[in-house]
Amino acid sequence: MSKHRLNPDTWIDLYADYLFNYAVSRVNDAEIAKDLVQETFFAGLKSAKNFKGDAAERTWLIAILKRKVIDHYRKINSNKGKAEVRMNYSAGSDSEGDWLEEQVADPFSKLENSAIENEELGLAIQSCLSKLPKKQNLVFTMKTIQGINTEDICNELDINPSNLWVMIHRARTSLMDCLNQNWF
Repeated sequence: MSKHRLNPDTWIDLYADYLFNYAVSRVNDAEIAKDLVQETFFAGLKSAKNFKGDAAERTWLIAILKRKVIDHYRKINSNKGKAEVRMNYSAGSDSEGDWLEEQVADPFSKLENSAIENEELGLAIQSCLSKLPKKQNLVFTMKTIQGINTEDICNELDINPSNLWVMIHRARTSLMDCLNQNWF
């Protein structure tokens, strides 16, 4: 099996839209999503030495972005997350930001969130999705999770693009409210 290699010169062209769509579906704010993607690229560049080649480039970047999204919610919703970061941080250095970037960018790091926490988040998302009205759940799942294009969804469900985007917006808002109450 061949190892994957990083090619940062192509990241923006190949992955920016995909990463942006992933981020905006989770934070529901285009500006924050752009910032998270930019931080992801920066962290990827900074910790390219940690890339082992076991995963594809896009998979590795998504792993970094997932950490950025989690960190975003921890910053706005939890002082506990900040305390955990400080507890794990080596007091021998003043460069907390550098240390965080290096750790967050390696999806195989032992300091990453455990598989249990990721599974808990997945279950929380599924639980919140199940509470959405049926059509909102369906549209959100098709567009955001399955990545089906707008035209195909509109044809299949006999809705117009405006309806689709309203349903997605409402689903995202409801999901964020539900996750804020039940997980973060």
